[in-house]
Amino acid sequence: MKYIGAVSSNETEVFIGVLLLLALTVSVVIIPIVMFPILKRYNESLALGYVGARIFEGFSDAIMAISALLLVILSRESVNAGAPGDFQTSGALLLALFDWISVLENISYCFGVLIFFYLLHQSNLVPRWLSVWGFIGAIVLLARVPLSMFVFDSLSTAVLAIPIIVNEMVLAVWFIVKGFNSSPISSESVET
Repeated sequence: MKYIGAVSSNETEVFIGVLLLLALTVSVVIIPIVMFPILKRYNESLALGYVGARIFEGFSDAIMAISALLLVILSRESVNAGAPGDFQTSGALLLALFDWISVLENISYCFGVLIFFYLLHQSNLVPRWLSVWGFIGAIVLLARVPLSMFVFDSLSTAVLAIPIIVNEMVLAVWFIVKGFNSSPISSESVET
């Protein structure tokens, strides 16, 4: 385990990663809050569940960022002490914290996305093929959770994320170019 020294020599990359993770955290929390007024028209309980799942995901992301920053501090202390071996156990614990929080983050992300695409499907706010694709992508990604718990092979588990990654990019382009299907939003027959 030579990562303690590697972290110290790559602090800038770790800090950039933490900043990107914190930017993700902000968007993860803001998007469902912005979407809530629209989604609650179709099912308020599920819309609240979506917000809650994504807030938990954001909280998990923040813990992951903190554990990465703590690893940088530990790495600095290790280099200053000149005895990296003495810090390996603490470093291993921080990496394990990061990995296990990542599993919890994946679970909350998947449930949030499942709720989100279910609500999009029920509301017809986007084409059904797009919401079905997202729903299937979230189920495929959910299969990643037990694999990441027992296998820790990041490459094979990352492949399972491809369908939802591509779906989210297509959905973003769809929202930018076409927006929501406005007829369900303006309809007075929306259930609460």
